[in-house]
Amino acid sequence: MASFFRNLAFRPAFRPTIAPPAAPKFAPLAKAFSSTPAQNATLNQVIRGCRKGARARHATSPALAAIHAPMLKGVCVRVGVTKPKKPNSGERKTARVRLSNGKVITAFIPGEGHNIQQHSVVLVRGGRMQDCPGVRYKCIRGAMDLGGVGSRSTSRSKYGTKKPKKASVG
Repeated sequence: MASFFRNLAFRPAFRPTIAPPAAPKFAPLAKAFSSTPAQNATLNQVIRGCRKGARARHATSPALAAIHAPMLKGVCVRVGVTKPKKPNSGERKTARVRLSNGKVITAFIPGEGHNIQQHSVVLVRGGRMQDCPGVRYKCIRGAMDLGGVGSRSTSRSKYGTKKPKKASVG
């Protein structure tokens, strides 16, 4: 213990420097003027239920979100077309699919043409069709029984199309 105090004698004394208080980096924003001061809720108001929590967000694709799956296999129950919402017109190809978890959903079939019929096995991912009400899923082209889009040159990965063969120079 004596050696500890002996070593302390040779060290210079620690003198902390006192710095002036730092100025704020930015000026606080002025509050909007109001003639009446903002008041907190009283205990009785809180007990009666004045404070409501924010509602929970709903999942965009609940059948997949329930089991945290990015995609699910399913069997087509019915294949048909749906009409889009007001400003748009046309026929959107859709399929009623019974997923492997037992839920029946409506899935959009992207791309031009398809080879799906009843009892076809498809792979379904999340992603709603904005102009079709109730359609919250999309079928994956080029997987299971749903073939890729033929003769597609751009965005081929979205539509399950292989790269076209180069013409051999002979």
